[in-house]
Amino acid sequence: MDDLAGFLRTRRSRVSPEAVGIPVDSRRRVEGLRREEVAHLAGVSVDYYVRLEQGRATQPSEQILDAIARVLGLDETEREHLCRLSRQRRRRAKTPGGRVRPELLRVLDLMTDAPAMIMNHRMDVLAGNRLAGLLFGRPVPTLNTARHIFLEEAGRGLYADWETCTLDVVGHLRLAAGQYPDDPQLTSLIGELSMSSERFRRLWARADVRARTHGRKAYRHPLVGLLELHQENFALPDESGMELVVLSAAADSPAGDGLRLLAGLDADCGGRTLTETNTAVGE
Repeated sequence: MDDLAGFLRTRRSRVSPEAVGIPVDSRRRVEGLRREEVAHLAGVSVDYYVRLEQGRATQPSEQILDAIARVLGLDETEREHLCRLSRQRRRRAKTPGGRVRPELLRVLDLMTDAPAMIMNHRMDVLAGNRLAGLLFGRPVPTLNTARHIFLEEAGRGLYADWETCTLDVVGHLRLAAGQYPDDPQLTSLIGELSMSSERFRRLWARADVRARTHGRKAYRHPLVGLLELHQENFALPDESGMELVVLSAAADSPAGDGLRLLAGLDADCGGRTLTETNTAVGE
């Protein structure tokens, strides 16, 4: 699904020669840096870098990866992704399961003022509280947010910053593909999105990676209007690949008023039961 060679090629094409002190003229036809230029700036032989980019060099050292990351201007997330891809042949991460512990379900039920969900690396919602169901207008354990954003009309209408959300989704799936390259369901999801969405295909070809941590998330809810929420992603320490996602708003804000209005809607509009939620997703 992902490979070191392809990632290096896309990063190299985005570095301006002038930015690293290489003069250019009108005859230059290469977009970004040439392989030999990256090799020179990183202090490795051209032959080694070519073999690395072609996927023929194995076990690059941390020093080499650090040097290449510096030349290519990688941020921390991209640097970690580069290291993960370089280790794929030596150590393959086991694909995590999809069961949610009952104790985590109780935590979700205690959160009544903010939509909260547990998601896996494929962006399947494995569990969610009642307010999450009301936000999405459906039982959230049936939801894959990547499909929802790219393939469903309801998803395009719900996300106020739809284009930014698509960048985040593709960046996350790129990271997941590097971490779990042997997950057939992730491969299938990426294939489905590639076949069905031209925007996904275009963004996937860029090989960008993004980590989900925190930030603004805006929704246009059909019943309560615009909800400008703050999203926090908490990696669950004992559940590989799972995250607790919480969407909150300040109590005295318009979004806080909107969440209180949403919470007062008929429970039949969304939500979940423990029986629905604890069904394994993707197993």
